[in-house]
Amino acid sequence: MVLDNKLGITDSLELARAEEKISKERAKALFEQDLLDTKKAGCFETLAFIHKTLFQYIYSFAGQVRDVNMTKGNFRFAPVMHLSHSLETIDKMPQSTVDEIFEKYVEMNMAHPFREGNGRSMCLWLAHLLKAEIGQVVDWSKVDKEDYLLAMERSPIRDIEINHVIKQALTSKVNDRTIYLKGIDHSYYYEGYSLYKTEEL
Repeated sequence: MVLDNKLGITDSLELARAEEKISKERAKALFEQDLLDTKKAGCFETLAFIHKTLFQYIYSFAGQVRDVNMTKGNFRFAPVMHLSHSLETIDKMPQSTVDEIFEKYVEMNMAHPFREGNGRSMCLWLAHLLKAEIGQVVDWSKVDKEDYLLAMERSPIRDIEINHVIKQALTSKVNDRTIYLKGIDHSYYYEGYSLYKTEEL
């Protein structure tokens, strides 16, 4: 199934290529133009801003909470009827330590607020949150991709693994463009392995 898009593309591979090219350019703009500097770290409003920035030229739903239920494998993300409440709860979660930040990251992943592009948006949201709260970011080149995927799949039940996988890759190079761009590439790898199913309401 090809998502309705502003580009008029009806081929899934063509859409994936266009989406990656455009959203990566927009992600670079977030960094180079310091567009997140005035945004509050760790809140859904900032995540929505990131999502809209990345996808506003591709999807009409950019920055908007999804209106379909979604599953991945046997896991069901937050139902639409409870999604707003889930996001309000996540906003109120503490975020002053590494463990609290990763717990919040896992909860936001389980909420999965957008129809498409959650992983990419959340990667940048996490970087902004880590930088603001503890003066560090993740150097994704030091994260084993398979370990990350397995840890994220198990995170709804046990978040210790994802904490371990990411903690060992933290760095204080928060303004390093190369590390930032590696994070963008990582998020595409993660979402490339995502197989979502939706239920139209």
